[in-house]
Amino acid sequence: MLVHVVMMKFADDSDAAKARSRLVELSGRVPQIRTMDCEVDELRTAVSWDLVLRTTHRDADDLREYQAHPAHHEFGAWVRPLLTDRAVVDYTG
Repeated sequence: MLVHVVMMKFADDSDAAKARSRLVELSGRVPQIRTMDCEVDELRTAVSWDLVLRTTHRDADDLREYQAHPAHHEFGAWVRPLLTDRAVVDYTG
């Protein structure tokens, strides 16, 4: 199983909740997502990220199919202008 983790920082903190809603919806539209956890930061410290996304996929090919899915591209086009930073980690778990 491949685990995909994305952390996002937004120019406007309120966009994190909107992004979370869209990501939860995305999980029902993309069959290559086996599981998804998506949470908005509650403490908002100086070192916090605003949102964390964790998805699991059968393997790297499934992750690539997820990333190529039109629904993923639609989300990316919406969220990209709202972000100030993003970090990604992928690992076998």
